[in-house]
Amino acid sequence: MSTRLYEHPIFLEHVTPAGHPERPDRVRAINVALGHPNFARLDRKEAPLASEEAVLLAHPEDHLRAVMRHIPEEDGEINQIEADTYASPKSLQAALTGVGAAMAAVDDVFTGQADNVFVAARPPGHHAEKTTAMGFCFFNNAAIAARHAQKRHGAERVAIVDWDVHHGNGTQDIFWDDRSVLFCSTHQMPLYPGTGAKDETGKHGTIVNAPLSPNVGSEQFREAFKSRVLPALSDFRPDLIIISAGFDAHHRDPLAQINLVGEDFDWATGRLLEIADKSASNRVVSLLEGGYDLEGLAESAGLHVLRLMKG
Repeated sequence: MSTRLYEHPIFLEHVTPAGHPERPDRVRAINVALGHPNFARLDRKEAPLASEEAVLLAHPEDHLRAVMRHIPEEDGEINQIEADTYASPKSLQAALTGVGAAMAAVDDVFTGQADNVFVAARPPGHHAEKTTAMGFCFFNNAAIAARHAQKRHGAERVAIVDWDVHHGNGTQDIFWDDRSVLFCSTHQMPLYPGTGAKDETGKHGTIVNAPLSPNVGSEQFREAFKSRVLPALSDFRPDLIIISAGFDAHHRDPLAQINLVGEDFDWATGRLLEIADKSASNRVVSLLEGGYDLEGLAESAGLHVLRLMKG
């Protein structure tokens, strides 16, 4: 399999307050992990900057302008957008570069430049609702990527699989009444943001939530994946699979109580690649979401990317 990686120094320049879990060291840890000789075949590219208008694929202009008003001008200044979401002078550029990388990744898999792509960007995106920045997220990268696949490449069915330990409420909000996008999520419940119950199925039954109780581990995660996520994907037959790849369900992570190990992400990646092989010409785009213990993040992201490379 040909696997492309999008990275950029700007992702280190989105600065959050001291002690905030969503910090530049997250990207540094992934960079170190992917510097191992095992990843020598990775096709590394600098992430491109998206236009402001690209955000409008999934968000109204009022949302874009609201985020822009929170971007400070003075070096060293940090503004609070909401309870736990902060902006520094380079945050808008970082967020738009994450959007640009997600869109470029979609272009890559539809034009044959790569079979699959991993985007190591921050800030994350899956909590960003249609009109609300929240949960460390400004713009919903996965949603924008899905809309780009539909608009630019004529994708009829896009699946977004979110295994971040926190429910992707933003993605669910954006696609609640859209029969052309399947959203599947495994996540701890109860936990922030409080959404993601099994009976939240969307207007057309294209929302599939598989909540996990606190303190469960690999067996329960894999069972939820096999019993709810994979059958929904097989029935939907997507033209593209987008992964909201959060690694905070790792047992070391401080923000949740799910006890996965790196091999669980390797396993889940393999199962999604099997679906992509059957219906999507191997097209998989993976976008970094959460993961706040640096050791757990590096291990999990490394195994995820290695599986993408192996197919």
